Amino acid sequence: MKKWKLVLTQGVVSGSLASVLSTAWLALVGRRQAGSAAAPLNAVSHWCWGDEALHRQQPDLRHTGVGYLTHHTSATFWATVYAALAASQPSLRTREGLVLGAVATSGLAYFVDFKLTPHRFRPGFEHRISSGALTAAYAALAVGMAAGALALRDRYEEDEAARLDPDEEPQPRIVRRVRAGHA
Repeated sequence: MKKWKLVLTQGVVSGSLASVLSTAWLALVGRRQAGSAAAPLNAVSHWCWGDEALHRQQPDLRHTGVGYLTHHTSATFWATVYAALAASQPSLRTREGLVLGAVATSGLAYFVDFKLTPHRFRPGFEHRISSGALTAAYAALAVGMAAGALALRDRYEEDEAARLDPDEEPQPRIVRRVRAGHA
């Protein structure tokens, strides 16, 4: 499998997991702190609908749908950035490297979101949840990125093995893992 295809696959899988986990957290904490599970995601759509979205309580396609699509796209972007870095650095494809890389990428996303991004393009959910819950949302993002990357880690080994000796007959995955010392 081509490396770029692996990067995009990992970006989509990890980003989707990160998006789903962090969205679930935002909905849970939104219900507790803002009185509406939809409020934090509605707030994300403020880049499109203005500050009115920051105060929207009820779920609707206009606010919640745009908010979720924006959040999902952002999570997928950050997961793809990390996947591209991990593709070129074997040390980032170890279990520890993937977890630390996901945490670092989530931290970078936080820094960019709140220190470099103009107000209109910030996530928005920071207006509806506490700072502790905001930190936990970025932690959920990291967990999702790490889980997706860990699930796809073997594909990099398979791709590298195929490139090293294209004439050799493919071995079952368990044989490759035993030879590599992973079993």
